[in-house]
Amino acid sequence: MRPDDWYLTEDIDEFLARAGDFLRSRPALHTTTLTTAEKLRTRGADASGAEATLFGRLESGGEVRAVFHRPPSRRLTLTPLSPGQADTLAARLSGLGHTPSGVTADHDSATAFAEAWQRHTGAAPVAHWWGRLHRLGTLTPPGPLPEGRGRVVGEQDHEQLVRWCGEFLADVGEALSLDAGSWAASRFADKHFTVWETPDGTPVSMAGSTSLIGGMIRVDPVYTPAHLRGRGYAGAVTVEVSRAALSAGATDVVLFTNPANPTSNALYQRIGYVRVADFTGYAFTYDHDAPVAG
Repeated sequence: MRPDDWYLTEDIDEFLARAGDFLRSRPALHTTTLTTAEKLRTRGADASGAEATLFGRLESGGEVRAVFHRPPSRRLTLTPLSPGQADTLAARLSGLGHTPSGVTADHDSATAFAEAWQRHTGAAPVAHWWGRLHRLGTLTPPGPLPEGRGRVVGEQDHEQLVRWCGEFLADVGEALSLDAGSWAASRFADKHFTVWETPDGTPVSMAGSTSLIGGMIRVDPVYTPAHLRGRGYAGAVTVEVSRAALSAGATDVVLFTNPANPTSNALYQRIGYVRVADFTGYAFTYDHDAPVAG
């Protein structure tokens, strides 16, 4: 084995055998790759004929230093990289003829890779997504909470859950449609949901969460219909889900926010979430075409 190189595989078991400990060493920063790998490990590869998820790990001195994954959308997700590591990855992928649709990572790593990719391929990077990763410190429920209670979603809530997740996608600008037929293949299907309901039993807000992986649970999504916002429902349901995550044994409870939304950022900070890092997503433009969505 060469002393410092990127190793690529579509075999999830091989990848986790080599990189699992590294991913679990910083579960907050590695949240997206952890959940993607766990989903593939437990549910298997997509049988629809879509391109397989590609994983890569950078090994140096016999230790894993960084990883990436590229799902069927071809958008790379990276763990933190130095500019030099980003350049060696860009050289490796371009040499193999890969054409990722974009990259998402902490801001410095994403920018370093986007610049390296442009040097190696000529593809122009366009920043189009920004996220802020938070980790729960001390859970501090806001007071007073709105009237009502949190309740784990049941089968009777499924139709409304599908509708609200579709509205959430529209709110955050994701160009995806969601209905009962596409639910099972969506990124929401394997999450656990809680609703906040008023005293008469009417659901008014929802929050989802991932399963416990490497001590980490990610809260995602949080959604309140527009006409019900400003009443404390999102804060209340987020507290319920966060408390449940801690009870399940999570040491890292994390969530992403839009850094341009001061209302949601202030809300989560009041609850006890602390900023970890800002993330950026770039789309790549090839041969003067429009950016490839991913």
